[in-house]
Amino acid sequence: MTITHEDELDALKEIGRIVANTMHAMARAMEPGMTTGELDEIGRALLQREGAVSAPQSTYDFPGATCISINEEIAHGIPGNRIIRAGDLVNIDVSASKNGYFADNGATFRVGPVKPSLDRLCRDGKRAMQIGVNQVASNKPIAGIGKAIGKFASDRGYTLIQNLCSHGVGRTIHEYPEEIATWPTRGDKRRINKGLVLTVEPFLSKGGLWATDGDDGWTLYSAPAAPVVQYEHTVVATDRGPIIVTVPS
Repeated sequence: MTITHEDELDALKEIGRIVANTMHAMARAMEPGMTTGELDEIGRALLQREGAVSAPQSTYDFPGATCISINEEIAHGIPGNRIIRAGDLVNIDVSASKNGYFADNGATFRVGPVKPSLDRLCRDGKRAMQIGVNQVASNKPIAGIGKAIGKFASDRGYTLIQNLCSHGVGRTIHEYPEEIATWPTRGDKRRINKGLVLTVEPFLSKGGLWATDGDDGWTLYSAPAAPVVQYEHTVVATDRGPIIVTVPS
């Protein structure tokens, strides 16, 4: 969507705060021995308490309130009986709506100490997202997001998953512009209009290039197999730069 009134921004900030609070509360509650289904129930209860509706459930009939992906699972993991263990990388993706406005955020969390290379991957994944966010402003090129992230990734020897895109958001969970590359592309002449609401969500990897479907019809895996992290904010483009709405209170 494109924001034209202050009350629209206020509504986006409200749902942005709710999904951010939910994601971070889930991360704080996460501990070895619990299942992803138990973690999802925490997220479900928090969204319901705030009067928010899970976007993957309401839009796609996803079998969970949130997406929880562990290690080799890089996105859209179904909450269930899988046990979270020390040393895991757990991606929590929370998207929801309230009063007709949608926001989307995600992050990869470490469960206790992890290998130094994975710890560095997490820190750099978050940096890659922020570099992309910094490219969001009125009349800047959409392709500038992927160009900046791609330079950061290649300079540090990483790859980017090249078939999972950022996207427009606001009135639905996925809307125009539906495919925003977070890797370098050619031929995309689109520009960011003032007030545009979009996600920035690079998938940074140590060798992965593509997301492939798993047997359950939802969970995505890296090809070639490699560690992958994802960090995501919902942002609004202004003349002065980005406004991040997925900020916890």
